[in-house]
Amino acid sequence: MAETRAQTKRPILSAIIGRCPRCGRGHLFVGFLAVGEACDHCGLNLGGHDAADGPAVFIMLIVGFIVAGLALWVELVFQPPTWVHMVIWPPVITVLSLGALRPFKGAFIGAQYKYRSVDRE
Repeated sequence: MAETRAQTKRPILSAIIGRCPRCGRGHLFVGFLAVGEACDHCGLNLGGHDAADGPAVFIMLIVGFIVAGLALWVELVFQPPTWVHMVIWPPVITVLSLGALRPFKGAFIGAQYKYRSVDRE
């Protein structure tokens, strides 16, 4: 019992990779972004952990900065027609946003657990 209730030393890192912030072994997500009801390894109640819109805000800022810089660079170096930008950037934005959303949501949930904004048991 003591082994299953052991605390991980890095709850935020564990949550970033999709693991339980308490034990580091169970799954945090049941789908792409849906947080499970409880850890399947240690039984931590994950129902109160909610990242809300925090990850989306950071992702919009970061991805927007990256894509705006790249679009400006492509425009200045290659000077492509407008339709090229309209073809290139929507998929880039989609891939970067979806790729970053799960780790950011995990980081927010790990921080909630670490700094006790919700009940740890």
